[in-house]
Amino acid sequence: MTTLNENKQLLTAWLAGADPLPDAVHAAWAERGMALLPLGRRFDAIRVPAERIHAAVNSSEPRTVAEFLGGWLAGPVIRDIRSGLGPYYVLIGTGSPWNGAEERLSTNTFLGVPRLGRPVSMLTRWVVPPSAPGVLCDTAHLSALLRTAEALRVVEP
Repeated sequence: MTTLNENKQLLTAWLAGADPLPDAVHAAWAERGMALLPLGRRFDAIRVPAERIHAAVNSSEPRTVAEFLGGWLAGPVIRDIRSGLGPYYVLIGTGSPWNGAEERLSTNTFLGVPRLGRPVSMLTRWVVPPSAPGVLCDTAHLSALLRTAEALRVVEP
């Protein structure tokens, strides 16, 4: 059984391993609290507009959104509110199927990934931190969530 600190070390090493130079990732996390990781090696990301997530969850309150996404998607999610839209980035496996309207980010794209633990900034933060190396969001669950958001949007007056 691993301790919390050992699990954090495993997760940090796994995330940093997305880059061919993991030491540079660790240095960026130490200096800035965030590192740009290349997608397409360990994971991809689906960029989901905040409005879609908030509609499906029926809340924009951060704790409510985090609890819901953690339970439903069961994988890591990042939010970047440096832009006014504040999209969510749902991390998925590189081989996971995706045919949704939301943009899949993969090879030749970099994603700002905050360090694990105490956040340095609330601009880019973990909404749902990873629970174990390689455990990513299920695209079927994400699709169902986004269909729910669409159905709710259509029903609203």
